[in-house]
Amino acid sequence: MKATIWHNPRCSKSREALAILNDTPGVEVEIVEYLKTPPSRAELAATYAKGGMSPRDGLRKAEDGAKALAGADDDAILDAMAADPILIERPLVITEKGVRIGRPPESIREIL
Repeated sequence: MKATIWHNPRCSKSREALAILNDTPGVEVEIVEYLKTPPSRAELAATYAKGGMSPRDGLRKAEDGAKALAGADDDAILDAMAADPILIERPLVITEKGVRIGRPPESIREIL
């Protein structure tokens, strides 16, 4: 099985999720350092839709830039995330079984 992780190596939760992926037999891991190689707006929208979540669910609310999006609609949130990928909650794991935000990291096991 292939698993893609949108990863920030400076984040402990992201490192924990990556360790779970690496320790799971049969999982081929693709690491995307999303701050260096940000997803497009269309990719963000498709990923959240595949996971059954809204862009607001994927918003890193602790970031200063997220506070300005408190009343924003999904389109504005996607635009902001595409312009400033630090606003994307991490880690995000994508497999053929679905999409999960790894908070807590163990939640990614649901799609492995």
